[in-house]
Order: sequence, then C-alpha cells, then structure tokens
Amino acid sequence: MDVVSQAVLGSGLAQSFARDKTRQLSALLIGALAGMAADLDVFIASNSDPLLFLEYHRQFTHSLLFIPFGALACALLLYGFFKNKLSFFQVYLFSFLGYSTHGLLDGCTSYGTQLFWPFSDERVAWNIISIVDPLFTLPVLAGIIFAVVKNKRNIARLTFLYALVFICIGFIQKHRADDALYALAAERGHSIERYMTKPSFANRHVWKTVYEAGGRYYVDAVKLLWDSKYITGTSVQKLDIQRDYPWLAENSQQAKDIERFRWFSADYLAVDPADKSVIMDVRYSHVPNQIKLMWGIRLSQQQIKDGDLVSHVEFITRSTLDRKSRQEFADIIF
Repeated sequence: MDVVSQAVLGSGLAQSFARDKTRQLSALLIGALAGMAADLDVFIASNSDPLLFLEYHRQFTHSLLFIPFGALACALLLYGFFKNKLSFFQVYLFSFLGYSTHGLLDGCTSYGTQLFWPFSDERVAWNIISIVDPLFTLPVLAGIIFAVVKNKRNIARLTFLYALVFICIGFIQKHRADDALYALAAERGHSIERYMTKPSFANRHVWKTVYEAGGRYYVDAVKLLWDSKYITGTSVQKLDIQRDYPWLAENSQQAKDIERFRWFSADYLAVDPADKSVIMDVRYSHVPNQIKLMWGIRLSQQQIKDGDLVSHVEFITRSTLDRKSRQEFADIIF
C-alpha cells in the first residue's frame, strides 16, 4: 500500500505495546519508520534493465522470513535517536512490530508480494483492499495520534483492531465480487478459465473484474452496495507471441523480458489496443471497466531487424488521468 498507510499501521501495532506517554510517542515514530522501511527496495533499479525493479520490489524485504532481520536493521539505525528513553530491546520490539505489518498489508492488495521468499517466488495478492484507501488510512492516522495525546495504549489497540476489521470486510466484498463475476459470465454463456477481482482505486464498493474465456480477457466493473450493479466493459485478445509478434527472435532479450513481465502480471497480458508495439497488464486501468494502459512494455521490431538481441524492452506507464477519465471514474464511484 501507500507509505502513509504502512506507517500508520506499523505505528498502531507498536503503540499497542507501549506503556507510558514517552513510549507511546517513541513507539509511534519507530513503528512508522519501521513500517515503511521495507519499501526501500524501490532503490534497487537499473538504468540499463528497466524491469529489474519489478523483480525486487516487494521481494526479500517483504518476506515473512526477513522480518527479524529487517527489524534489526531498523533498530540499529534508530537506537541512537532513542537510547536516552528506551533500551535497545524496546527499540527492537517496536521496530519488529512496525516492520511485521508491511508485507502482510501489501499482500492484501493486488500488486503481488513475495511473502514466502526465498522458498517461493509466488506473488501473493489477496485483492481485498485498494493500494490507496482513505477510509482505511485516515481513521488509523487519527487513532494513533489520539493514543499519544491521551496516553492510552488501549486507543492504539482499538485503532489496530479497526484496521483488522476493515481488512476482513474486504474478504466479504471480494466474495460478493467473485459471485457477481460468475453470474455475469454465466449470462454471457462463458466458461471461465481463470479470473481476478479487485477493488478499484481509493474505495471498496466498486470492483474491477477480469476473467479469461475463449482466449480473451473480459473486463467489467461491479458496484457492491446493498445490491450488485454491473458496469459492463469490453474485452481483448489474450497475448499470443507467435500471432502478435511473429518477428520476435526467441533468443532475444526482448523475448526474455516478456516472460519476466508475464511473471509480474500473473500472465494477464494483452497487446495494447492503442499501440500494437506495447504489451499491457490487463489487471490495471484508471477506470475499472476499461482496457487502457496503466503500465506495460514496448517492443522494438527495428532492434531485431538490426540484429540487436541484447537490448531490453522499454517499461512505460500512464500515471495521470485525463479529464474524461477522471469524470468517468467519478461517475462510477458516486
């Protein structure tokens, strides 16, 4: 999730074990910093290999096995700032509690987190909470501040409990989204080969649904309030390398990069309808019922024609919404 959510959840758990006001404030700061620390892996990147960061973000620093070591690194860095108030064990405890929340919270999103590294490179994605959700973050932020002001660790515990309940409700919403997806596919006479559902940006009542049937991906949205309301979308052919890029050399770096991107995107790949040189991750779009590029990789046929088999693909993103997309998204949400 976003760094603020990681910070406040790490703080909430750390404060739950702090006894007095001095320790409450220290726990808030240590828990917040340790709660964000795992995302330092974003600095593992390469100018020559644009996909390297996809392989290392949410990898070893987010692993459950790495929690004690990540916490130790945080404690060693932070102890000098808190040694007049806390023992090293206390700094380590707050660091451990803050750090331990990070990977699990990220696993609740749809991006994919290697929780079981180094034993598995599976990207765990429970798809129950948006990567940004103000209804999660803001109440937890208010709770941890209130816990310090009132010097009440029980407030911090209630705040952390709120976060857990909020996440658990996501499982209920996901179950409803799954049921809605199957009902929609049945209406269309489709036999689902695989599927995914996930909350759209910054809310949990509008869900993006994607399923594969007959070599195509069908993308829709469903609004889950008291009842289910469909916002139908469109479909696109599943990526077929031999059909879509017959010129691509099998031993080229571009071909290898496609497989790396396939692993990252759980094989939800298709050619971008707006640019045939781009392979897009179908799971993501700014407007949930649309198939529009949020991120993908661009291939170069000219490189292959020139005999260049070592150059990487280009990683591209579309991070901003145009005015039309913002209005369409607002109409769906509200």
